[in-house]
Amino acid sequence: MQSDFWIQRWREGQIGFHQDRVNPYLEKHWPRVRAPKSARVLVPLCGKSLDMLWLRDQGYKVVGVELSALAIDTFITENKLTVQRDTQDNFSRCISGDITLLCGDFFDYAPAVNEHIDVVYDRASLIALPPDMRQRYARHLTRLLPVGKRVLLVTLEYPQQQMQGPPFAVTAQEVHDLYANAFDIECVETLDTLAENPRFQSLGVSSFLERIFVMTRR
Repeated sequence: MQSDFWIQRWREGQIGFHQDRVNPYLEKHWPRVRAPKSARVLVPLCGKSLDMLWLRDQGYKVVGVELSALAIDTFITENKLTVQRDTQDNFSRCISGDITLLCGDFFDYAPAVNEHIDVVYDRASLIALPPDMRQRYARHLTRLLPVGKRVLLVTLEYPQQQMQGPPFAVTAQEVHDLYANAFDIECVETLDTLAENPRFQSLGVSSFLERIFVMTRR
């Protein structure tokens, strides 16, 4: 899966992964990450997620990394943001108050020395990637996060043979395989949400679980 795949999906409006409201799992489980106000929250593969606005409104500094310039421009336009634009390393950067949007390849991202990451919020990043890229993603994310900092992770689990991703199925075992060498992992909620996802039912998916994890870097 190459960069052009995601850029083309945004151009064609194939963004079924986008939610038109703040994710309820974020609101419910955010207190578990115990992030102090003004902490810096990284949102990989952020798209135009409204979750970034919610995090900003709670008093956090948000760093969204996104491959598609169209996604970033749409987020800015739809939310009537005033931004300052410049470049940082390999990224085009847009800054609007406590939200910084970086357009470029997430695997090229490294925070500045004075801008360490305190929390990672991953609702739609890991599940957007095929298995080989998930391993690379997990290694990169692990390098980005200092000891003691946390990740709030949302995954989907369904019979992968019943539907071609993305979003891809990521089992609880795979989460442990990817992260247990560097993180303490707690699954804080598992929900059967097939009934609330008619799109997946129409594709023949027979079971559909959503899991929420809080992971602490060791």
